[in-house]
Amino acid sequence: MRICQSSPPSLHSTRPPTRVRAITDLQRLTVSLRGGCERQEQCLLFSFTGQLDAYSDKQFTTFITEHENRTKLPLVIDLSKIDFLDSSGLGALVQLAKHCNDHGVRFVVVGNARVVQTVKLVRLEDFLHLQPDLATALGHITAA
Repeated sequence: MRICQSSPPSLHSTRPPTRVRAITDLQRLTVSLRGGCERQEQCLLFSFTGQLDAYSDKQFTTFITEHENRTKLPLVIDLSKIDFLDSSGLGALVQLAKHCNDHGVRFVVVGNARVVQTVKLVRLEDFLHLQPDLATALGHITAA
């Protein structure tokens, strides 16, 4: 099973360069969290679904750092399909942000309404480079 996939190269792509397609093949990290990784042209895209909480925060962090260590590409962390985010999940995101900042890796986090509300409640939206959708996140990564 491939954990982190590369996008197939296209000679005649009609898609604009800022478009990112969602990852469809997610692996079970815990009972309540699935995750996937796909290398895009300008970033490493991670997508998660389920719950990012005390039961899954370690697997979440390990999954990202194991893939991130292989490349210095910017990271896009897609949490738009996360159903629940608790303080342990926020802690994992802060730990990831510190790791990226220490290693000079650019990153953005994409969140749905629940994720955004939780992140804004503790005023971490700027620290986590929170973006409303994948297209905006990719535009932010390529503009930096």
